[in-house]
Amino acid sequence: MMLKCAAGSKARLLRAAAGSSRSISSLTAPNPSSKTVSFSYAQSLGNIPETKVTRLPNGFTIATESNPNNQSATVGVWINSGSRYESAKTNGTAHFFEHLAFKGTKSRTQIDLERQIESIGGNLGAYTSREQSAFFAKALSSDVSTAVDVLSDVIQRSTFTEDAINQERSVILQEIEDIEKNNKDQVVFDHLHGSAFQGNALGRPIAGHKENIESITHGDIANYLESNFTPDRMVLSAAGGVDHDALVKLAEKHFGSLAPAASAPKVLKPTFVGSELRARYDDQPAAHLILAVEGVSYTNPDYWPLLVAQSLIGSWDQSLGASKHLSSKLAQVIAKNHLANSFSAFNTTYSDTGFFGVYAVTENKTDLDDLTNSIQQEWHRLAMGVTDAEVFRAKNQLKTATLLALQGTNAIADDIGRQVLTFGKRITPWELDGLIEAVTPADIMRVAAKYVYDKEVVAIGYGPVEAMQDFTRIRAAMSPVYW
Repeated sequence: MMLKCAAGSKARLLRAAAGSSRSISSLTAPNPSSKTVSFSYAQSLGNIPETKVTRLPNGFTIATESNPNNQSATVGVWINSGSRYESAKTNGTAHFFEHLAFKGTKSRTQIDLERQIESIGGNLGAYTSREQSAFFAKALSSDVSTAVDVLSDVIQRSTFTEDAINQERSVILQEIEDIEKNNKDQVVFDHLHGSAFQGNALGRPIAGHKENIESITHGDIANYLESNFTPDRMVLSAAGGVDHDALVKLAEKHFGSLAPAASAPKVLKPTFVGSELRARYDDQPAAHLILAVEGVSYTNPDYWPLLVAQSLIGSWDQSLGASKHLSSKLAQVIAKNHLANSFSAFNTTYSDTGFFGVYAVTENKTDLDDLTNSIQQEWHRLAMGVTDAEVFRAKNQLKTATLLALQGTNAIADDIGRQVLTFGKRITPWELDGLIEAVTPADIMRVAAKYVYDKEVVAIGYGPVEAMQDFTRIRAAMSPVYW
């Protein structure tokens, strides 16, 4: 009887559904319906909220993208400081402070900081790069003022006691050891910087060398903060459910009394050194190879054609099912001949220089010469002839990747902070689209001829790289003679 009742109930529900299909569809259909409302790509770009920017008299900058539909927000302080502003003796100090930042201030213990953030359901984060540092928090919109108060305290009044320094010293040394063992990507890119920018601060690792970490003192950290954490080099960036005017008032309260720097620290533009570095470890399962030339700064107009060129070369991983049919010609060659497990083109930029190159990982360690030749031949092709169709695809892929990366308040706040530090404003998605769309095949060939063809190259090999080409051959192949 129970089964019969259940079946009968099910039948009644199905009949009811059939008799009222319109009412059910009205409950499940989009509201407004996608049949009546549609947005073009251009309209979508135009609907992105405005980024507002305000500067205080001491140079401190506030930049926000407000979205009243968000119930949460990300707020943080982005600073023009990083490992590039360290000396050879104090290399690693910026990253060291990142570890110490949330260990206690003059008015809050570490436990107080953790409890206050946990009580509002928020979380804190920080990172250090070669030219910038960031300290940020994510919380409900109603708790933005608490987040700003905590961040201000951490940045201006951290105590970093000797006990905390010694504790984090051990943590950082372990982190460096873990990187060397498990993060080969970071290892080879650190080697790239060190080989290309020899004798310059930009060539030193962000985490520092072990001997530096063992010797950094409280005074080194205090001096670094005093020299670099000045209001004229800071941006309070926020995205989500934030009010710009309210954030400006919070900035005036917490950062308005900071004194601007008497003078900006001087950084030396590095000289790009064509060179090679081979770190041979035959016990490693895969060889890591980087070929790179000197690129441009992010303010150079040629940054955009090089960015499209990077997209045109593309990236590839052997796990991709359609690898031999991808639009990237280098991917087709590498997949067909089993030359690498993966590769990716990169266009790394700094305030006065950059890298344009390709990073590949391969277990086919006996064919490193063919892998090197394939990369260089693709570079030559960029300088001699690219088609309208592949440039069109590359631009669309670049636009998509760039806009998809701006999902969530953390990503948007980071984008605002870095761009305002770099350009003094934020390049809107509409402007970004225009800069990418303006790139032509002739631009690609021009920048490839200017920055790649017959230019100095850095070759980095890590792992089982016995078969890696002699550097003389690699350099000679940057300007081949075709018969």
